[in-house]
Amino acid sequence: MEFGVFIQGYVPGSRSQADPEAEHKALMEEMDYVVQADRAGFKYAWLTEHHFLEEYSHLSANDVAIGYLVHATERIHVGSGIFNPLPRVNHPVKVAERVAMLDHLSGGRFEFGTGRGAGSHEILGFLPDVTDMNATKEMWEETIGEFPRMWLHDEYPGFSGKHWSLPPRKVLPKPYGTAHPAMWYAAGSPASYEMAARKGLGVLGFSVQKVSDMEWVVESYKHAVREAEPVGAFVNDNVMVTSTAVCAETREEARRLAARGGLNYLQSLLFRYHDTFPRPEGIPEWPELLPEYSEELIDLLVAEELLICGDPDDVLRQCKRWESAGADQLVFGLPVGLSPAQTAQTIRLIGEHVIPKIDTDPVHRTTRFRQAAS
Repeated sequence: MEFGVFIQGYVPGSRSQADPEAEHKALMEEMDYVVQADRAGFKYAWLTEHHFLEEYSHLSANDVAIGYLVHATERIHVGSGIFNPLPRVNHPVKVAERVAMLDHLSGGRFEFGTGRGAGSHEILGFLPDVTDMNATKEMWEETIGEFPRMWLHDEYPGFSGKHWSLPPRKVLPKPYGTAHPAMWYAAGSPASYEMAARKGLGVLGFSVQKVSDMEWVVESYKHAVREAEPVGAFVNDNVMVTSTAVCAETREEARRLAARGGLNYLQSLLFRYHDTFPRPEGIPEWPELLPEYSEELIDLLVAEELLICGDPDDVLRQCKRWESAGADQLVFGLPVGLSPAQTAQTIRLIGEHVIPKIDTDPVHRTTRFRQAAS
């Protein structure tokens, strides 16, 4: 199992009210966390594309941030989690151009993740006439198979569809080397995992909450991917899942940090904006918040495998549960509400004590897939 970090430009109101430079500092701190993760041996960093999601995510121009990060790092693969290719959000040709350019700038370290947007607040900002959020599925499916054709044909033969069109054109630049970056899809339901598998796409499992959720969706994916008809040059047989991680020198310190990290507020914002996700029982409607986390609740979340928290030995055991459930990549949302030094501690300790005992292959999984297609 490989490891990554996930950043989103989280700027809660409590921080911005206390500091007029909070947005700038938060964005630059998160850029530095990716640099630290690169040095610590993490293989992937994923950056959101979100729009209009006050407090929750200020990282809207992730292509710009990725361009910065591939120059600031050496080995880590940096991915779009996601680029939104819906034609009225980002024209597909411009997405293809940006992907290829980032492929060059990174020397082949860019990962192309796509999706359909976070929820109604974001989607309706661009598509105000949409009455059914499922309409974005048709737009995405019409578009996704066109990207490899733009990259791999000398001249793209053109496209005329329901939602966008383009006459024959040479789409430039072409990707770096042969083939193209690995392709991923942000899936939120078992049906979408299977759909991604049939298309040969890796899954960005941002909606997976705990290990027991993982065990049954990965089975559906792995079964379907064996019969994949890839839209691209190769099958990216890959399931990525996310969890929040807090690691400290002692279990007691990690529990204290997690309890005062404001995780309840981040989770409340998540369900405020991701209104297409199923709402678990007990999650209040915004603006009502989840209660603040106590150390006892942190223990319960760890026991329920909803949070990774503890000393390095604890975190290693918890990560091995994800590995045994079939995850190909485990990505950590970094702890919020903590100081940069405390967050750096989590990155460093996982890099020193956890990653070397689980990820023993120095080559990125997606690199192997791409090389095999060459």
